[in-house]
Amino acid sequence: MNAEPFPSAASELTWRKSSYSGAEGGECVEVAATGSGVHIRDSKRTLDSPILTVGHDAWAGFIDLASSRQA
Repeated sequence: MNAEPFPSAASELTWRKSSYSGAEGGECVEVAATGSGVHIRDSKRTLDSPILTVGHDAWAGFIDLASSRQA
């Protein structure tokens, strides 16, 4: 896992916002998948937000866990 800002590289990634992000904003994240892992950032601070990078297996585990806990 890595958490450091890299603004120049961040602009080259294809970011996707959470489907739970409404028009009024709120607390959401954006993700960008690459061959090296999944990059995660705060959707409200796209220019200066640190980026957390995790491996594909870790991301899949997180998604599985989050999906099983939906209310």
